[in-house]
Amino acid sequence: MNVGAEADRGLHYMTATAAAHAIAHKQLSPVELMKAHLARIEKLDPTLNAFIRLDAESALEAAHAAEAEAANGRLRGPLHGVPVGIKDIIDVAGLPTTCHSKILQDSLATADAVCVGKLRAAGAIVVGKLSTHEFAIGGPSFDLPWPPARNPWNPGHHPGGSSSGSGSGVAAGLFPMALGTDTGGSVRNPASCCGIVGLKATYGLVSRRGVFPLSFTLDHVGPMTRTVEDNALMLEAIAGHDPLDPGSTVAPHGRYRAALDRGARGLRIGFVRHFHEVDMPAEPEVTAGLEHVMRTLQMLGADVRDIRLPSLVEFGAVNRVILQSEAWSIHRDWLQKRPGDYGKLARRRLMPGAFFGAGDYVLANKRRLEMIAAVNAALAEVDVLLCASSMDPACRIDQPAEVERTYPRQARTPFNVTGHPAIAMMAGLSSGGMPLSVQFVGRFFDEAMLYRVARAWEQASGMDKKHPPI
Repeated sequence: MNVGAEADRGLHYMTATAAAHAIAHKQLSPVELMKAHLARIEKLDPTLNAFIRLDAESALEAAHAAEAEAANGRLRGPLHGVPVGIKDIIDVAGLPTTCHSKILQDSLATADAVCVGKLRAAGAIVVGKLSTHEFAIGGPSFDLPWPPARNPWNPGHHPGGSSSGSGSGVAAGLFPMALGTDTGGSVRNPASCCGIVGLKATYGLVSRRGVFPLSFTLDHVGPMTRTVEDNALMLEAIAGHDPLDPGSTVAPHGRYRAALDRGARGLRIGFVRHFHEVDMPAEPEVTAGLEHVMRTLQMLGADVRDIRLPSLVEFGAVNRVILQSEAWSIHRDWLQKRPGDYGKLARRRLMPGAFFGAGDYVLANKRRLEMIAAVNAALAEVDVLLCASSMDPACRIDQPAEVERTYPRQARTPFNVTGHPAIAMMAGLSSGGMPLSVQFVGRFFDEAMLYRVARAWEQASGMDKKHPPI
């Protein structure tokens, strides 16, 4: 690899894969890499608000330790010396886990979440804690102790959520990779809005121990990166069974990069058109972007056919009943005793859970099983599903009515309901210069196939070479 060429572009846009390779071959200093990212953070974060807590001193200290280890030929793992940002509902030992809320602004984590511990074991260096929507359910709010993150493609626009700082920071080159969480699309929404790659893995593949819960049966932890290869590399580090996480599953540890460059030829891809054409008509540029992805995959040799699933309206209803019921069980005491300490948006979105009954919850879970069977049946006919992620590009952050209108216009929640792996990435740019998005969905534990298709689109389109004009 040509480190000089990377440096000419700026180390802040060096991929995690390239950085780890250069460090391993003593072509790049972890300290140099960290200083480049810290300089980028100092320059841009006053505008983007990606961080709640930057831990620069500890990150530099860890980079010096990584440099000494690398100099002596000792590498901790495949991410040795690579910076990573952590969404602030995920525990990092010694730092507060605030959930971007006054409720927990003084809550100090005493241990790393399992996923953070695995990243450290792979050699990654934690840079700090990142902005989120309050408790991963509010929206971009201005009535919280910290300001909301902003979109680096246009800081007047929101970056998606709830993993908002993760999406903004990765896209802007503040760090090459980040951890997010996804309960109704919260990894894939900022990936869509910020033009990066975000994966919601199969339910149970990544431990959630040490992550503040929103919905026990819908929550996922996911990697957020600028490239498909980096995403697969990150998933290899964090995946694995955790016997102390009740939702964790025993699955073969995948070699998620194994099929990256096999291309799309011969693959069967099911296009779920009715999501964006009938159920929730998308903005025309989004529709055009999806058609372009479909045609490109056909040109690469894939067999694309139309597939029908239950409607987005029904998926959304099931998700809403389950999420709000489970979230109410978590937040009930605080909402009863400290309602004024929540921001307006989070309080409004959590309160409906008080009014669902046991029958509603049971019926939603019964329908959920039928929806899982429907997606499984579709994936018995094809290798991967192609569908919309967001139905609109990100709107301005200072237009609450437009934020409220567009946020629910998405096709991500179906795969939290069913637990299937789903990846969102850029499909192009709108006429206003904002990212458009596409989503691919796979069979349980077949993340390698998702990465194969996503990589084929990425290489054909050059989406990994597009960066915000900031």
